[in-house]
Amino acid sequence: MEITVGMTGTVSTTVEREDTAYEVGSGALLVYATPCMVALMEGAACEAIASAMNEEKTSVGTELNISHLSATPVGMEVRAEAEVTEVDGNAITFRVTAYDEKGKIGEGVHKRFVVTTQRFLDKTYSKL
Repeated sequence: MEITVGMTGTVSTTVEREDTAYEVGSGALLVYATPCMVALMEGAACEAIASAMNEEKTSVGTELNISHLSATPVGMEVRAEAEVTEVDGNAITFRVTAYDEKGKIGEGVHKRFVVTTQRFLDKTYSKL
């Protein structure tokens, strides 16, 4: 299957204490951490193009420009959605949005690049 503009993905989770800014080291409060929201957004982007991947291919995140708009407490469900907005060869651009049970908590643009898994790992681990 080919990656095309309009493909979408959604992932969700419940905010646990380990997902808070305090626990991940990105702040002092027990609220949903921005790094965790970013990971959820990246997960939604991966989900959006999962049907176009095979065991030899994967995608890696290369750029993310997001705004974290509203805090979310522990215990609340959060959801991230991603939509492919541009395909330029192996470079894929997504619009990403995150929500909690009360509304939008984050939004932005995310870019990923499709790579050959083993070649990517070989190149990465050649640094050792």
